[in-house]
Amino acid sequence: MHDIEIEEEIDIQLDELLKPTKEIVLYDDDHNTFDFVIESLVKVCSHSMIQAEQCTFIVHHNGKCSVKRGEFEKLKPLCTALLNRGLTAEIE
Repeated sequence: MHDIEIEEEIDIQLDELLKPTKEIVLYDDDHNTFDFVIESLVKVCSHSMIQAEQCTFIVHHNGKCSVKRGEFEKLKPLCTALLNRGLTAEIE
C-alpha cells in the first residue's frame, strides 16, 4: 500500500512540474508614468520595489517584459488587474 501512495505522490508532483508555464508580458505605452507602472507591479504582481523598477525600465527600453510566470489560471486575474489599471499586458 505504501508504494502505491508514494507512486501517486510522484505522479502528482510530476503533473505540477509538467504543467505548461505561461507568462504575463507587459508592453510599453505612452500614457502611464514610471511610478504608476512600478506601483501596479508591486500591488498586482507582488513585486519588490527593485524588481518592479527593473521590469519598468526593461519595458521602457525594450518595449516589453515578462513580469510574472506561472499557470494560466493563476495569471489570468493578475493580467486582468493590470489591464483594468490601464496597462497593456497579455498572457503568452
